Amino acid sequence: MLRTHTCGELRKSNQSQEATLCGWVDSYRDHGGTIFIDLRDRYGKTQVVFGPESGVELLDQGRTLRSEDVIRVTGIVTDRPEGTINPKLGTGEIELRSTALEILNKCENAPFVPTQQDLPGEDLRLRHRYLDLRRSVMQDTLVQRSRIIKGMRDYFEDNDFVDIETPILGRSTPEGARDYLVPSRVHTGSFFALPQSPQLYKQILMMSGYDRYVQVARCFRDEDLRADRQPEFTQLDMEMSFVEMDDIINMIDGLVAKLAKDLLGLDIPLPLPRMTYDEAMERFGHDAPDLRYGMELIDCTDLAAQAEFRVFRGVADSGGRVRGFNAKGAADKYSRKDIDQLTEYVVQDFKAKGLAWFKVDADGKLASPIAKNFSEELLGQFADRLDAEPGDFLVLSADQWDVTCGVLNGLRRRLAAELKLYDPKAMNFSWVVEFPMFDYDDEEKRWVAMHHPFTAPRPRDIEVLESDPSKARALAYDLVINGSEAGGGTIRIHDNAIQSKVFGLLGMDETTAQERFGFLLDALRLGAPPHGGIALGIDRFVMLFAGLENIRDCIAFPKTQRAADLMTGAPSTVDGKQLRELGLRVGQAAEK
Repeated sequence: MLRTHTCGELRKSNQSQEATLCGWVDSYRDHGGTIFIDLRDRYGKTQVVFGPESGVELLDQGRTLRSEDVIRVTGIVTDRPEGTINPKLGTGEIELRSTALEILNKCENAPFVPTQQDLPGEDLRLRHRYLDLRRSVMQDTLVQRSRIIKGMRDYFEDNDFVDIETPILGRSTPEGARDYLVPSRVHTGSFFALPQSPQLYKQILMMSGYDRYVQVARCFRDEDLRADRQPEFTQLDMEMSFVEMDDIINMIDGLVAKLAKDLLGLDIPLPLPRMTYDEAMERFGHDAPDLRYGMELIDCTDLAAQAEFRVFRGVADSGGRVRGFNAKGAADKYSRKDIDQLTEYVVQDFKAKGLAWFKVDADGKLASPIAKNFSEELLGQFADRLDAEPGDFLVLSADQWDVTCGVLNGLRRRLAAELKLYDPKAMNFSWVVEFPMFDYDDEEKRWVAMHHPFTAPRPRDIEVLESDPSKARALAYDLVINGSEAGGGTIRIHDNAIQSKVFGLLGMDETTAQERFGFLLDALRLGAPPHGGIALGIDRFVMLFAGLENIRDCIAFPKTQRAADLMTGAPSTVDGKQLRELGLRVGQAAEK
């Protein structure tokens, strides 16, 4: 080894010992003949001193050092002089008095340094990711990621799961997000697809007798990106046989409690709370509600039907909904300008027609430009329904049910952040269960699977699959952390007849179903046990446990929001020979 210790290792107990450190120059200070540098690696920092006792040659060599130079330095560990101890550093009571220096690599004209206070834009940092990854916060996050993955693997090994890898090159099954396709050189004109998840393979493993499977799986989806989504991502994938929904949820409850205790020092009471999808949408307007704060949605449609206010009554009479929530004590915190910005937000982002609001004055009465359209009695009923008190700020949305969900969920999250209603470091874990089996696609005029087409319905809903698919609820469950979906799973269909019926409801005829999923249908006829599982998004887990807002900050080499790797220049064109070997030709539109 080139070093005897790391830069975070030396202590007073090492006094008078010779040590050799390797690392990056974190900072450089010349104090009139004595040079101080902080030497950094991922374990910490150590102060290194080049003084008169080091000799002229070594002192001159030390004067050439600058930030991000990589060096190897040998010296004697000594106590820092009185008054110079740095309690913020584990090594803050000692320093290394240099006796030898080797410059391993000079840093030439870095576009930025990891220690600077004002970091450049994300594009520049991603282009020079090797510099960005030297930042201590990035290194701490990736160490946290490693610990989370190890904790997951240890937990499932302790519970008798078998870690089995599934293929990366598989068959394209165009249902859901777009596949990333890989052309085959051997089978000209045919393509592999990168897995969106190991879904079918893990079901096959259950039918093969491996009753407890787990894998840290790489997955790929060619979809539009956002701050918490990447085209390639990592998930903890697990599946169990001979189980019901509660068995899967209880298994993950134990994992969550272990990770929260080991990584955050939190004692999480079990079982984690649950609510149905229908309850979540009614109370919070979203299927992954943030439960760190209140502001639950209240239905006021019956009151709106009595109002002279045309907007409210028209919505109520046409079958829409009027719902709202109370931002306690926030009346003085939102000016008319602020409210206009909130209105613009819901109109632009959620296609709302507008936003209704009231402030509660000192007498407990509702004040708003629209208040004149309501009787005093009806205003009092709204106040009672929304638990209004002096100083409160009430917001209401009048529209179709799905629009009110989007508007009020968006406003609820925005106001909670602006009003600082929760501790950013707080962690809240819960489950949302019994999602709808299907969603209706107005463009394609057909039912689509809410989760995936292999999801089992509740047993009591099998009879309504054909008569009224909208009423069917699935044995599906999502783990929610701080208002983000951190994982999702279902009990799978293990009966061939029910699977064929679901395929039919999704508009898939027998020939198409056999072509795409024949191997699965065959396996379902040859001894398939009841089974189910879940996939936990490791990237999102790390982001939430580390308190980050951008998923790219917990992935070593992420893609941009346009699915590009700025450091390597991927995706890139390839030469004609490669294309000819694959039997491909790039069209003119693609070349632009």
